[in-house]
Order: sequence, then C-alpha cells, then structure tokens
Amino acid sequence: MKRALVGIIALGALSGCAQKGDLEPLEGATLPVAPTGAEAPPNAEELLTPVPQAAPERSVELRRRSEEREDDPFDLPPPE
Repeated sequence: MKRALVGIIALGALSGCAQKGDLEPLEGATLPVAPTGAEAPPNAEELLTPVPQAAPERSVELRRRSEEREDDPFDLPPPE
C-alpha cells in the first residue's frame, strides 16, 4: 500500500517537471549585461548554448590493435 502511494506521488511530482515554453527571466530580473565588445546582451538561447571550450571534441585516438601495457607503478598487490 505504501509503495503504491509513494509511486503515485513520485509520478505526480515528475509529471510537473516538463516545461514546454521558452525560458524567460523572472519578473523584475534582467538578463546579464552585454560582454565587453558585444553590441547587445545575449538572449536566453545564446546563454544556453555552450561554447566549444565547454564541450570539446574527443581527441583520443582509439587503439586499433592490441599493445603491451606499460608497467604501472601504482598497480600494487592488495594488502594482506
């Protein structure tokens, strides 16, 4: 009985989390000021788009064949 009640409450709480409209600043609040050199302050969409430095592309080349592992000085046996 309690499980069912908790499940219903959890589903009800999750159903209220989906926002479909555009993001707008709260009443009385404004967006951040324009960065130095910019003509206008960024809008909400521009603020939500990460810069390339925040999410860099993967530059690690995957290994294509087996290779012998180098000796790891931190690979110690477990304590007895």
